[in-house]
Amino acid sequence: MPEARAQASSATKLDSHPGFVLAWLFCLVFFFLTYVLRSAPGVMIPELSTAFGLTALGVSTLVGLYYYTLAGFSIVAGASLDRFGAKLPLPLGVFTVAIGSGLFVLGGVELAGTGRLLQGAGSAFAFTGAVYLAVHGFSARRLATVIGFTQAAGLLGGFAGQFIVGALVQGPIAWQSFWPYAGILIGIIAMLLLIVTPGSHVPVRGSFWSMFSPYKVILRNPQSYLCGIIAGLLFMPTTIGDMIWGVPFLRQGLGIEAGDAVARSSMVPLGWVMGAPLLGYVADWWGRRKPVLAGGIVLMLVSGIGVVYLHQYLSIYIGALIFGIGSGAAVIPYTIAKEANPDSVKGSTTGAINFLVFSFSALLAPVFGLALQQFSGAELPTLPTFHQADLIWAGAIILALILTFFLRETGAAAKPA
Repeated sequence: MPEARAQASSATKLDSHPGFVLAWLFCLVFFFLTYVLRSAPGVMIPELSTAFGLTALGVSTLVGLYYYTLAGFSIVAGASLDRFGAKLPLPLGVFTVAIGSGLFVLGGVELAGTGRLLQGAGSAFAFTGAVYLAVHGFSARRLATVIGFTQAAGLLGGFAGQFIVGALVQGPIAWQSFWPYAGILIGIIAMLLLIVTPGSHVPVRGSFWSMFSPYKVILRNPQSYLCGIIAGLLFMPTTIGDMIWGVPFLRQGLGIEAGDAVARSSMVPLGWVMGAPLLGYVADWWGRRKPVLAGGIVLMLVSGIGVVYLHQYLSIYIGALIFGIGSGAAVIPYTIAKEANPDSVKGSTTGAINFLVFSFSALLAPVFGLALQQFSGAELPTLPTFHQADLIWAGAIILALILTFFLRETGAAAKPA
């Protein structure tokens, strides 16, 4: 017994690597900042429209470019980290975001679009890189907690991108100054990651294209598609509906002052921070994924309808917070996808689901902007315009609920003893 304890203790120590833990901490800050950049345009929609001479469709398309490269490079990020390790690919991704942030306000709309594309491409390495570093830096018994904390840090960045950035650009700094400042900070993180990230990874042999072979297994599984589609449908009402258009809805639609509009809209990502770990814990405790996922979706639907169409009867602060908590269910399909695929491809599963999730955001961002433009016929949409266009998000949530019934339950309670 003493020998067994000594071996277990030794294994636990060997499972922990201070270099990877330190790199994970810096990557955590990077992941936080990518969500800040993702949601920050939502507090400066009128300024972006005026600066670049864009309609609602134009602004939505420009901001939504982020999701095109985020989707595509999610697959590249996972494959490159597995093949080459984190020493070079991760800092390169961070530097890409830093450059993209600086380019966003250095020229016209074309340069801003290029900057937004670079922000999305580099951001694909944030969550994937943090998980990679966590796997190598922490013992297996702490891994689930560490990954949950990582996800919460990113979602907290979505809150900061609205609440804190909104306060900054309405007060001490101009909205144009935010982007180069953010780029400088992210660039510093890239250099720190380059210094502290261990380089002990042994590259996997084989051709360049062989590193994408795990995706063949994942994409042959219908459950992977269902999980990606459901998660994508649930992410859109928050990443586009709230993080981009939430503040304009409150300002132009309801006539709420800018500072109060930012505070109300930021309740959604704050609720997301609470809901993601809470619903994940309930799903683990219960041993069932589908009922918790469906419950979160229903919570989203009811609270979302209340905020948009019944706001005179429901506090927007409370409704937005409940909507955010319910939207935390969007992370459950990631767990189902990993459990529905073989152990040998679990690392690439996150990249595949991210690709499907953010492909939806990339495609629907300009569609929602077009809907606003078609319904209003004006540069700034009104409340009736938002009421019509927001039916898109109600439809997405309802479709996600319907598709949930076609998922195969993968929780522990559904498996034979």
